[in-house]
Amino acid sequence: MRVPTYDDIVDAAQRIDPYVHRTPVFTSRYFNQVVQAEVFFKAENLQKVGAFKARGATNAVLSLSDTDAGRGILTHSSGNHGQAVAYAAGIRAIPAVVVMPDHAPRVKIDAVARYGAEIVFCKQAERENMVETIRAESGAVVIHPFDNPDVIAGQGTVTLEFVDQVEGLDTIVAPIGGGGLLSGASLVGDQRGIEVVGAEPEVVDDAYRSLRDGVRYGETGQLSVGDGLLTGIGELAFEILRSHSRRILTVSEAEILEMVGVVAMRMKLVIEPSAATAVAAVTRYRSEFTDRRVGIIISGGNISLDTLGGLGS
Repeated sequence: MRVPTYDDIVDAAQRIDPYVHRTPVFTSRYFNQVVQAEVFFKAENLQKVGAFKARGATNAVLSLSDTDAGRGILTHSSGNHGQAVAYAAGIRAIPAVVVMPDHAPRVKIDAVARYGAEIVFCKQAERENMVETIRAESGAVVIHPFDNPDVIAGQGTVTLEFVDQVEGLDTIVAPIGGGGLLSGASLVGDQRGIEVVGAEPEVVDDAYRSLRDGVRYGETGQLSVGDGLLTGIGELAFEILRSHSRRILTVSEAEILEMVGVVAMRMKLVIEPSAATAVAAVTRYRSEFTDRRVGIIISGGNISLDTLGGLGS
């Protein structure tokens, strides 16, 4: 499988520019004081479909030939990538099928449906097999959520924008599930001389263990409030992150949920638990970031109002 490059990310930025937002960067005196650093938040929760995933899916779908696009597209997702693929399919007016785990949040299921994709449900562990079954029957092109060089290049545009908006970043922190976002960040970080660190829930710590041990472990099979981070680290992401000696910080479920509430209260931003994982990592391991210029990628904001409201109870 082809490994994407920094130049691929630059090309992706030009390709997707008409179809995605250049998301804003926010600061917070509160977090600066807590971490004793200058902290910057790249608000991909304000992106199309409410998550950075719009970038990778749009780049991958726009990169397809007319012949391949005409076959329709297919993916699996807990929600955000599914929304993004459905959105990108709409740009090219082609059909999309999204395989979703049966425990996916209702807010994400409804969003995928609103973008016009057909949804097929299955158990979390059966997603890849279900995708292959549908592909064999329909001939659709699979847009993998992270093991796809065009998807990774698209996700890398988040960091490409970030370093353009904020000069002198020392470190960028992003959540990791399959690793597309962190891989894209790593490619840009390597080019620009910026440290890149991943954040992961403790209960689904396959990426942490994989990079620690040099062995690509599969997903743990456990559930986390960070529902977008349940999948195991991808083959391409493992290769990229290991070659760049990246490290992962893990945080608890309680810390993740706490940061969803703190960001909402202090910054008036609605973020989902997967995104809050990166915020939790910077606050938990704050001594590692003291006196640095730290960029946090807020990966998405797709959270139900019931879940958000329950944080204050």
